[in-house]
Amino acid sequence: MKTQLPAWAAFSLAPAMLLSCSSTGKQEAKTEEASQPNVILILADDIGYGDLSCYGTATLETPNVDKLAAEGIRFTDAHAVAATSTPSRYALLTGHYAWRRNDTGIATGDAAMIIRPEQTTIADIFQQRGYTTGAVGKWHLGLGSETGKQDWNGFITPGPQDIGFDYSYLMAATGDRVPCVFVENQRIVNLDPNDPVEVSYKAPFPGEPLGRTNPELLTKLKPSHGHDMAIVNGISRIGYMRGGKSALWVDENIADSIACKSVEFIEKHKAEPFFLYVGTNDVHVPRVPHPRFVGKSGMGPRGDSLLQFDWIVGQILASLEKNGLDENTLIIVTSDNGPVVDDGYQDQAVELLGDHRPWGYFRGGKYSNFEAGTRVPFIVRWPGKVKPQVSDALVSHIDLFASLAKLVDAEVPTDAAPDSKDYLAAFLGEDTKGRAYVVEAANALSVSDGTWKYITPNDYSPYSKETNTELGNAPEDQLYNLKEDVGEKENVAAAHPKEVERLKAILDKEKNK
Repeated sequence: MKTQLPAWAAFSLAPAMLLSCSSTGKQEAKTEEASQPNVILILADDIGYGDLSCYGTATLETPNVDKLAAEGIRFTDAHAVAATSTPSRYALLTGHYAWRRNDTGIATGDAAMIIRPEQTTIADIFQQRGYTTGAVGKWHLGLGSETGKQDWNGFITPGPQDIGFDYSYLMAATGDRVPCVFVENQRIVNLDPNDPVEVSYKAPFPGEPLGRTNPELLTKLKPSHGHDMAIVNGISRIGYMRGGKSALWVDENIADSIACKSVEFIEKHKAEPFFLYVGTNDVHVPRVPHPRFVGKSGMGPRGDSLLQFDWIVGQILASLEKNGLDENTLIIVTSDNGPVVDDGYQDQAVELLGDHRPWGYFRGGKYSNFEAGTRVPFIVRWPGKVKPQVSDALVSHIDLFASLAKLVDAEVPTDAAPDSKDYLAAFLGEDTKGRAYVVEAANALSVSDGTWKYITPNDYSPYSKETNTELGNAPEDQLYNLKEDVGEKENVAAAHPKEVERLKAILDKEKNK
């Protein structure tokens, strides 16, 4: 794989930014390696197993991610905990399966904070060991104490600082939901107090145009399904909003904002150990990449957004190198769930897909119980500490909590991260086996031991017409042999009843903990 940045993307950070972003000259590497490694966790949005060139796609190049993979570990059997954003992120940060609660579904833009202040998070663990902690980018885990009753025009509490993050610069929810603003340290950025923000997920505000009633105002993207409420930046969203005009984001600049604030955090804290959680907006809808990337992939906005994601990774890598931090920084790049092509906007993602297969060899995608719903890219790089390799170890986001705690020799409270186990050896490439099994959640629970996968019976629809996704729902037991049938085409439950019972017993044990 090529690792050189294409000429069209080989520009420095500062000229690219439309926002003010600090920049310093190249720093001399530290003469002594810090005893505590920095940790950066980059969590992509809706990027599938087959979306990156280091995972085999020949339709586009992601050279910065490829560089990480070539210098670190590329996992082939890594799993998000859920096939949608909010529960996946909740489980990753808390080490607690989201399906154990009934309030961790896809969050509205005015949802209360789902991670409760009394819960311990990965960020708390790093703080315990003296790290400075930051969260930049997509959040989608709620803010405030009560749904629909946030003080959007003041200090929004509780928030990230209550769950371990010293610094935060976050999209209030997600790109297709209001409020379409960034929130820095729990206050809306650039808010004019004379133009307060109002948000509703119940009823529209009188006089405010909507996508469904004023389609002539949709100058950038039109919805394919849903997403026809408040209009921001020529794009209609989910939910209703008015006010806050000076604070509204411009979709084309979201990636620059995330890259800028990530680099600022790295440079500000380069002299001390830090943990940085970076949630990219790419490649979630609405996909409106910066003009620098438009048309570069040949696959429309979705493909261009993949190139934009790779650029963000490159800016972070460049900052680490410039500041002499790359040797003592462990970087993880992964995705919150599997891919989706048409997720609500007419952006030609389907028409321009061509030979590209975002789901790779697998069946399903985002929202699905099938493998592509949760099998995601997962790359770890730590120069001098992990040997470059491809690992088939079975690993899960659920174990990042306990494993990173082990990395920094932190003590996990007895009531924290009940589902997270220490698999640091697997994440560092020293253990080639990993977990005995992973538990995944979509409409149903499933369990896989790397060979056999079992999906529990349920009465949900087997197919989403809106997203053109096979959801893997069925009223009967489903069992697949992933070694012989990677595409999960043949349900062999009837032929292997002992395997069905064995995997059922594992799920029953997990559910009864």
